[in-house]
Amino acid sequence: MAPLERWYVLIVMCLVYALNIAARYVVTTVFEPIRLELHLTDTGAAFLTGIPLALFYVVCGIPIAWLADRSNRRNIVAASLVLWSGFTVLCGLALNYWQFLVSRIGAGVGEAGATPPSTSIVSDCFPPERRPMALSVFALGAPLGAWLAADVAGAVAQAHGWRGAFLALGVPGVLLGALVFSTLREPTRGRLDATVGAGKASFSAALAFLWRQRAAFHVIMASGVCSLWGWGLVWWTPTFLLRAYGLNVAEAGAITGHIHLIGGILATAGAAWLMSRPSMVDPHRVLRLLAWVTGCATIPSIMAYWTDSLWLARVMFWAYIPAIYFFIGPCMALVLNLAPSIMRSTFTAWSVLVGNVFNLIVAPQFVGFLSDTFGGTHGADAASLRWALLVLAPTGFWATWHFVLAARTVVPDMQRAVSYAA
Repeated sequence: MAPLERWYVLIVMCLVYALNIAARYVVTTVFEPIRLELHLTDTGAAFLTGIPLALFYVVCGIPIAWLADRSNRRNIVAASLVLWSGFTVLCGLALNYWQFLVSRIGAGVGEAGATPPSTSIVSDCFPPERRPMALSVFALGAPLGAWLAADVAGAVAQAHGWRGAFLALGVPGVLLGALVFSTLREPTRGRLDATVGAGKASFSAALAFLWRQRAAFHVIMASGVCSLWGWGLVWWTPTFLLRAYGLNVAEAGAITGHIHLIGGILATAGAAWLMSRPSMVDPHRVLRLLAWVTGCATIPSIMAYWTDSLWLARVMFWAYIPAIYFFIGPCMALVLNLAPSIMRSTFTAWSVLVGNVFNLIVAPQFVGFLSDTFGGTHGADAASLRWALLVLAPTGFWATWHFVLAARTVVPDMQRAVSYAA
């Protein structure tokens, strides 16, 4: 594969990831308008916007990843993109609770087929020592997608109502799906590895091998808890800004949207640059760096919701929100390098499953439940949501602990993955 082609594949997969993130998180920007129109509590709105997509996302993710390890990954990515984009459009056309619920379920099924085969394709375009850099470039899709979901969707929602935000993100996805199918070709699986795995791994074999890879377990848990911490806070931040500071949807989206775009890209690009340094060939250094960044960023994430000053909160957002992008690319690469080539989509799917259970199920429901509980008989308000977010914020230290544990066995576990393929 020529250098130009491999970078074209990487850029297109990055755009797919961006639309995946945007379609998933656009509901956080228009959460309050949806809640008010449908007359829901914080708990009820969190269930509607998060759990239906998440349950079908995680349930379908593992079998689709198993299929991706055995068949054409490009076709799976293209079909998934068209499917979730179509259902995102239907979210915008929904006229009641049940129509919106079914549309979010359909979007969850489609999104389940995106990340595992996408990262597997990228891993076959770059050799092992270049994968942390390549997956960090791929991870640029996360800040781009979050910016689309916050700033762009917020402006569209303010001008045309919350339904317009879904339409603005769904239609381009259908067109990108056609581009993926017509211009990308399936790379040979494992072609750049030192040893190429023969045959196809069963689901039980992949799961058993993953369980023996203790570093992979801790990297997946660290990545998942980072999603619980950072993305869980981000899920509720637009609603918090509306309630605590009296902003409208566009103003709240603009505050976080610029941080996602500028801070997220700088953090992700910084991670890509650091991962390309010769010293970062050592996975111990990668994991220690991830532990330091996550642990240090947890402190401003607590302060952002403690303060009553919008100015200070914005400064703290700039200090911690970029950090939730820093870990994505390196963690993806570590998981891929801890897996034999014939199990990469499955390993990635488990990582995505853990992250999205924490992020799309636990965080929205946990914070919504606490907010309603702290609100008492008068109902959820800015103060109750603030205290709920302050309970969630310290979980960043939990993720730090898993990064430290992963560093203990990462080298022998990587060697075991290579020997399995041999």
